Amino acid sequence: MSSTILFFCIVATAVTAAAPPPTTTSFNVTASDDDTYWSERAAEASETNRAAYVSVPITAMNRFNAETLRTTSRRSLRGRYRGPCMATNPIDRCWRCRSDWSTDRQRLAQCARGFGHGTTGGAAGKDYVVTDASDDEMVIPKKGTLRYGVIQGRPLWIVFARDMIVRLTQELIVSANKTIDGRGANVHIVGAQITLQSVSNVIVHGVHIHHSAPHSGGMIRDSKKHYGFRTRSDGDGISVLSSSNIWIDHVSMYNCSDGLIDVVSGSTAITVSNSHFTKHDHVLLFGASNDNPQDASMQVTVAFNHFGKGLVQRMPRCRYGFFHVVNNDYTHWQMYAIGGNKNPTIISQGNRFIAPDDPNAKENERKYDQLDFIPARHGSYVGQLTKFAGALKCRVGQPC
Repeated sequence: MSSTILFFCIVATAVTAAAPPPTTTSFNVTASDDDTYWSERAAEASETNRAAYVSVPITAMNRFNAETLRTTSRRSLRGRYRGPCMATNPIDRCWRCRSDWSTDRQRLAQCARGFGHGTTGGAAGKDYVVTDASDDEMVIPKKGTLRYGVIQGRPLWIVFARDMIVRLTQELIVSANKTIDGRGANVHIVGAQITLQSVSNVIVHGVHIHHSAPHSGGMIRDSKKHYGFRTRSDGDGISVLSSSNIWIDHVSMYNCSDGLIDVVSGSTAITVSNSHFTKHDHVLLFGASNDNPQDASMQVTVAFNHFGKGLVQRMPRCRYGFFHVVNNDYTHWQMYAIGGNKNPTIISQGNRFIAPDDPNAKENERKYDQLDFIPARHGSYVGQLTKFAGALKCRVGQPC
């Protein structure tokens, strides 16, 4: 069934060592008091997060809906796919049908929409090419690896030389102003979670993320100038903590140990779009604890995603903040789709819910009047808007 539902407070179905000196790579190798270091980083990030916060979120939401209505016609969405490219939503229309995407990759930085619209990732920097899929060195990572690229102190647009499976040994801690761009290669990131902690301006695009497992931690580098002792990581797919201006687009995610995407600790200005989620229990968690009122500043757009086979719950589950869940396709869930507590504002518009046969797997909703909302594209068009969700098979020299 198609549904456009507006509600403010959902009550969902119940849910209960010093490193060796550097050799060929030059690093400023220091170990500091880790609690002090991360507390200072979080304090700095909170200032950036406040600057990214939108004081009138309804305005940002209406702008998103208006652009979707303006750039997608009923005729174009009803039409059959005839190739070589069909961009069915405003994010994809910004870049996908250009045959020069591989020589103008950073154009993608102009295409973020929703609360994460200000995210430009590594657009101010050079390209960095991942040539080595290994992940053996946590403190002094090898040049050519993904870990070496993400800890650099300057903006970088990170691409991949070929198809590869990057098997992370420990959590991958990404520094600010980075884009991880898997277009043109079949890239799988497995083994441990991607962590965005107290950073801003990060894009993750066009990769497969799955089979992330918990790890006990240890000495791990998080920047060019710092490494320190990390405690246990949970095995999320992507974990976003105290961060802002984050855009996760066209990723395919499944089978991680904890959540697929967790956004916590006052993170804000985030968009999750055009992604395909399958085979998982706890899918998207926005706000990890009832005891974190700092999450009241959290603002997240969830748009044009396909929530597919083998999912159970949290698509998303929200606490405290403001969440625009729009034009997503919910084709499978076992417990519930959208839920929340601690008084979040959740605006669900133009989503398509195809409920399972199990009568216990229905979404509980509180419905409200239309107020001053610009309507989203109707849920009957969601199949087309999300038709190309997930990592794309882009070929150099051709529209993606």
